[in-house]
Amino acid sequence: MARPRTDVNNSHVLLVEGESDRGFFEQVCKRLSLHPAITVAAPKDYQGQARNSKQGVLALLTDLLGNLLDEAAALKCLAVVVDADYQATYGLGYQDTLAQVTAIATAYDFALATPASGGLLFKHSDGLIEFGLWIMPNNQDEGMLEDFLKTCICADEQPLFAHATQSIAALAAPKFKPHHNSKAEVATWLAWQKTPGHGLYASVNDNLLDTDALLFRQLGAWLQSIYQPLA
Repeated sequence: MARPRTDVNNSHVLLVEGESDRGFFEQVCKRLSLHPAITVAAPKDYQGQARNSKQGVLALLTDLLGNLLDEAAALKCLAVVVDADYQATYGLGYQDTLAQVTAIATAYDFALATPASGGLLFKHSDGLIEFGLWIMPNNQDEGMLEDFLKTCICADEQPLFAHATQSIAALAAPKFKPHHNSKAEVATWLAWQKTPGHGLYASVNDNLLDTDALLFRQLGAWLQSIYQPLA
């Protein structure tokens, strides 16, 4: 027997992998003055037994696309952000992550409609319904949200961040895996701010990012194309 579809009560959903991603994107949405109804959610918010992860997002996407195509459902606008991760560490990488999303989308008659440079968009065959996809860091390379942040750090913060990366590189026996270097670097940099202990959201709240950086502007334009900003 097929399991019941998970239905959501939110009209505008931005689905992300976990709590740190949620905090970051909530602040980005506020900074861009996007639609006030946007709910930034992780898999556990809709499926309590789910795991907050890329695979959790992909599993939930099947249900959300069903919601999106159901005229009686609350969901009207959807975007998804996941990390590419690294193929060598079983995280898929960019191409295989895109392939998995495409396979799910194709089953619901969606097709990729835009190039990756400014974010991805899938359109339904009816020409009316669409959903967005951003694969961190840049819809091209392997990596994660922290690699996106590294690209957008403002000039005033570059010396401190360089010191953080040097400190991580100097560790004789780090406990974290090499593909988590970016996470360690960003976490160290944020720990050295005026108020240590804050999450990724602090990079937006405390104006630590260059919002004129090309990648940040591309992310903003992609979000604005999906969720109309406030008038």
